[in-house]
Amino acid sequence: MNAAAINILVVDDHSMVIEGMKAILARIPSVALVTTAGNAIEAIAALRTNKVDVAFLDINMPDISGIELCAKVKKEFPAVHVLALSTFKQRSYVSQMIAGGASGYLLKSAGKEEIEEAIHAVVTGRMFFSVDINNNAVQTPTDDEPPTLTRREKEILKLIAGGMTNNEIAEKIFVSPYTVDTHRKNLLSKFEVNNTAMLIRKAADYRML
Repeated sequence: MNAAAINILVVDDHSMVIEGMKAILARIPSVALVTTAGNAIEAIAALRTNKVDVAFLDINMPDISGIELCAKVKKEFPAVHVLALSTFKQRSYVSQMIAGGASGYLLKSAGKEEIEEAIHAVVTGRMFFSVDINNNAVQTPTDDEPPTLTRREKEILKLIAGGMTNNEIAEKIFVSPYTVDTHRKNLLSKFEVNNTAMLIRKAADYRML
């Protein structure tokens, strides 16, 4: 591996995305894919054991969202440049990633040239956004935008809205009641509400049910 290479980490739970990024990065001079990760735990472990210059983070992952992971990465590894990798163009996703410390936002439809440009932009201290994202997307998050949920949180939110108890949800999705309760508390916190009724009402207002 070239010592002068820009070292890359790709974090995504879909093998097709990982393989696609491997193929693209292999064609970019002075770039080296040092490792990949399928979730947040693997990502943090990879950063602790490898020198990484740029980390591509998928936004929609099963354990915690890329937005939460971005904040963790920037706190523990401030020198790592984070590029969001997503299928979403919504302003809220872009602005939350930037607020969390990301240096740019790439759509998964990006080609080799755009990915190469993004890498070189962030390592030289510049921001980069996919050409398909409207410039107006980059704003500070506003209060009227829905919170970003993990897939598991979305699943549990719908089950809560269906009137199921923690024990019933735990049995249905094969986790412990304690795990369900933790997710429930996280949902209350993310929606900034104090009880289940308010949670369901606010989620309905956001058309998330």
